[in-house]
Amino acid sequence: MINEEKIPFIEHLSELRDRLVRCSIAVGIGFCIAYFFKEKLFEILIAPLAHAMGENKNTQMIFTGLPEAFFTYLKVSLMAGIVLSTPVLFYEFWMFISPGLYRTEKKYFLPIVVFSVLFFFLGAAFGYFIAFPYGFRFFLEFSTDTIHAMLSIREYLSFASALLLAFGFVFELPLVLSFMARMGLVTVPFLQKNRKYAVLIIFIAAAILTPGPDVISQIIMAGPLMILYEIGIVGARIFGKKSDMDRATDTKEDAREDKGKNTVNNNFGDYI
Repeated sequence: MINEEKIPFIEHLSELRDRLVRCSIAVGIGFCIAYFFKEKLFEILIAPLAHAMGENKNTQMIFTGLPEAFFTYLKVSLMAGIVLSTPVLFYEFWMFISPGLYRTEKKYFLPIVVFSVLFFFLGAAFGYFIAFPYGFRFFLEFSTDTIHAMLSIREYLSFASALLLAFGFVFELPLVLSFMARMGLVTVPFLQKNRKYAVLIIFIAAAILTPGPDVISQIIMAGPLMILYEIGIVGARIFGKKSDMDRATDTKEDAREDKGKNTVNNNFGDYI
């Protein structure tokens, strides 16, 4: 006989499994759709580098293995599939943690999902339109008449895709801080007091998330992160944890709503 105390945990794991399966299906569908446009997607992904290469005549792209170009298209399609499925991924993530929220807080669920997707695309757009052009131009300036840059499409794809996804996810920082403040895990004074430690953690995170060991990529990512941290403080001030009186009011409203539902169900049962 299963211990009753373990049943909620088992149900939680079962829910996590189901949501991971749905996320995997969403990514798979996105991958299949993106594969039909793999050539166009690769052209879009390589456009910032191609523009930088046009300014530097001592640069060309190569592939060093026969199947490398084929696997490159597969990886591009997979990355595009992840991007296309982000609405489902964020929806499933927030749905998984929503049982810990009050009913009055769940009304923010849809805006949170929308802003999660919006911030992700803003981060990816920042990486593509701002970080890529400046970063590529900086690195290619080291090419000379005697030193030629020969870039592998496999290495470029790994670098670019990891950087785009990293920018997309780190731009979720304001939402994460606002949510932590809402749950009472952090407060605005705490975030302000530990700003200097946050800067250190941001640079460490940028060093881990950027695919290359270069300082330029880390600075390009750390700069927006510090701005996003300040935005997160503003969000924490707006959506921070309520006072005990407000919490008591929310609890009473939840109990009143449950009582109303039970009354309706009982009346309906008596009518039947």
